[in-house]
Amino acid sequence: MTPTGLDPHMHEVRTLVDALRLRSEKQPDETAYVFLRNGEEPQETMTYRELDAAARLRAAALTATGVTGGSAVLLYPSGLEFVRTLLGCMYGRVAGAPVQVPRRREGVLRLRRIADDAGTSTILTTTDVVRDLEERFGDLPELAELRLLPTDDLETTTGHDDAAEPAPGPRPEDIALLQYTSGSTGDPKGVLVSHANFLANVVETDELWPCEPDGTVVNWLPLFHDMGMLFGVVLPLWAGIPSYLMAPDSFIRRPARWLEAISRFGGTHAAAPSFAYELCARAAAEGKTAGVGDLSRWRVAANGAEPVRWRTIQAFTAAFAQHGFAPEAMCPGYGLAENTLKATGSSQHVPPRVLWLSADALSEGRAEPVSESAAGAVAAVSSGGTVSGTKVRIVDPGTRRSCPDGRVGEIWISGPCVAGGYRGRPELSETVFRARVAADEHGHGVSEDTYLRTGDLGFLHAGELYVTGRLKDVIIRKGRNHYPQDIELSAERAAAGLHPNCAAAFSLDDGEQERLVVVIEADGRVLKSLGAEGLRERVHEAVREEHRLTPDDILVVRRGALPKTSSGKVQRRACRQRYERGELAALAAPAAVGTGGEAS
Repeated sequence: MTPTGLDPHMHEVRTLVDALRLRSEKQPDETAYVFLRNGEEPQETMTYRELDAAARLRAAALTATGVTGGSAVLLYPSGLEFVRTLLGCMYGRVAGAPVQVPRRREGVLRLRRIADDAGTSTILTTTDVVRDLEERFGDLPELAELRLLPTDDLETTTGHDDAAEPAPGPRPEDIALLQYTSGSTGDPKGVLVSHANFLANVVETDELWPCEPDGTVVNWLPLFHDMGMLFGVVLPLWAGIPSYLMAPDSFIRRPARWLEAISRFGGTHAAAPSFAYELCARAAAEGKTAGVGDLSRWRVAANGAEPVRWRTIQAFTAAFAQHGFAPEAMCPGYGLAENTLKATGSSQHVPPRVLWLSADALSEGRAEPVSESAAGAVAAVSSGGTVSGTKVRIVDPGTRRSCPDGRVGEIWISGPCVAGGYRGRPELSETVFRARVAADEHGHGVSEDTYLRTGDLGFLHAGELYVTGRLKDVIIRKGRNHYPQDIELSAERAAAGLHPNCAAAFSLDDGEQERLVVVIEADGRVLKSLGAEGLRERVHEAVREEHRLTPDDILVVRRGALPKTSSGKVQRRACRQRYERGELAALAAPAAVGTGGEAS
């Protein structure tokens, strides 16, 4: 495998460490990473030579502290120290486990659970984070039992120089990363991502969405998140192109900053979940994107990590066409940490594809195309196809038999990007990462290949993947499947002023019947206009009319109450748990809005 822009006769690149060494030799003084203060102006810049030296220094320090061959938690705010230490861990054969810096006590407890699961007490971080944790959480026994090691002052606290040599470098089969899935709450599971997995995934990503020598990445996603790490750190290093990084808060507080940075620094590649594009389109509608310039160099606007909404694609494309944004630059894709990241993606040379489907047929597990104007038509956006060695099959989760095109089933993946399993969970890893397709009634369809069971539902059409939802989240009423994201979208559209990703829909089984619950968060403007009861009635009518379902409970909560992942996706199971424990405070006493079940 040979990365973009490197002489194929120089070396065989087998790990990201190899790629960094070559970048340092071939383009030592070129810009590798830039961190943008407040998401706007360059605060810190790092060349490939500087990154290689800093990574070697950290690897040598890790070797000296006896961490080599083990694991360590990476606890960093947005910034270049994360990049230096991530590569330092790879140089030093340390499996890093990136985790969000705790803001509350619950975050410290999660940090401790992840450290225990990773088999380490070593937490690599910065001096500022160490000081903050000790000031706020120093009395917690969970924190006291962890060893906090700041890496940002190694030049002054160690005797190593920038030529320091760590232990022998990693092999492709060595574990490069323990990626803890962001949706995990009480039982964190670390995905074993090898150096070979990383290289295979980034090669596929560069094959699907070529960076080219003039490429530039602009990223606001958190770097401890798999999508932010691959697009913000790994892909640009592989391709030898600069990456401009900003903190997620900079984007959330003012989404236009992301677009302004893309136009200012000539961004060609950027990725985000669907809700981020919706926030940008809304900012444009509110006249808050006047500072956005030319977006014509933006070739790949990867859209994934949650259901991709057709209306959002249309709104974003229309809003920024005047800035040179091309419709084909919007590239929906599908991936997950268990496959390192990307599994499928749409071409940057054609606009996104959409199928309008019969809602009734879809509820029965069939993708039946209809006209856009047909009654009850729902939009399904293509997540594109695979490249290189990755294969996707749709499998009936009950029989494990392969499904024909147009039939909804569980998405199974095979190929070089599939990770090795979950750390310390051999039985679960065997079930999830090494599944086999069963023979059909005629004894056909058996393959020697093993597959990753994603837990996601979808179907294949014309060689492309369409994702419909999560297997465990599907709400079943009278034999019909209802996808929670569709119910949530109806709730979000029930009233003007509601924000993207402001609703969670889930079912509860109390032993006698299954109950449908919708939780929706609202800010002061919406509440002042409608009141909690008025909003509840709007949501009730929208869900009933669009899905022929009557929610048993609609809970209105303040904005920010819904548990979400680091990328902004609602955590339905965590929300359901909080609801069951009575931890979600309603803004007004719930009213009886129906008896539940399907509407007549």
